[in-house]
Amino acid sequence: MITVDNLTRHFNSGGKTIVAVDHLSFKVKAGEVYGLLGPNGAGKTTTLRMILGLLQPTSGDADVDGFHVSQFPDEVKRRIGLVSASAGLYQWLTPREMLLFFADLYSVDPAYARERLESLADLLDFRRFIDQRCSTLSTGQKQRVTLARALMHDPPIMLLDEPTRGLDVVGTHVIFEYIGHLRSLGKAVVVSTHRLDEASQICDRMGLLHRGTLRHEGTFAELQRTTSCSTLFEMFLQLMKQPQQISSSVTGGESNEN
Repeated sequence: MITVDNLTRHFNSGGKTIVAVDHLSFKVKAGEVYGLLGPNGAGKTTTLRMILGLLQPTSGDADVDGFHVSQFPDEVKRRIGLVSASAGLYQWLTPREMLLFFADLYSVDPAYARERLESLADLLDFRRFIDQRCSTLSTGQKQRVTLARALMHDPPIMLLDEPTRGLDVVGTHVIFEYIGHLRSLGKAVVVSTHRLDEASQICDRMGLLHRGTLRHEGTFAELQRTTSCSTLFEMFLQLMKQPQQISSSVTGGESNEN
């Protein structure tokens, strides 16, 4: 479903090249939850933006459901649902209005979109506030609408960028249930997070990203054997002791991005 092949992204800052993502390769199959793990600045969000076709890689490519991002960016976007902690809602629209609007953007048949809305309202338990303005909703209620928005066009692939950031225990539990539902539907899921305690609970396989490079990959048990560490926290402490990658001097004014 997803094949990331040597994705690389450089940014120029202060006359130096910042290597945000360095020849990153991994695969995610249908029904699998893949955790892209790393501290802030590891290159996780940059990677997701390249997979989405929002950011052009310096080199490399990604294949999403049979479409290369470099050649068919619009087809790729149609096949991906994005959940991001930084995504907002249209405050003056109701969840019903906003979700149907997004379905229309994806050219979803209106009759099917209404059926989809009803199904997601029950699944994510937001029927009781489906006709309130989004500006009146609580953080937890907004979260449920955001999760529904990513599924309105029923994409085969889901990207979740720091989905539990800023959420309490209840909100985090909703995310866990949501990811379990995506897995049961056979969707390919990439979860980008620095919350290592959560990743070991929800991910089938994990890639440990440090300074833009994939250092280790596998199931939790495989990572334990490879690194001789018992926890993900210990694995990253081990990685952070390794020498920092040296950036080369260049000219240019492109800003840095993590």
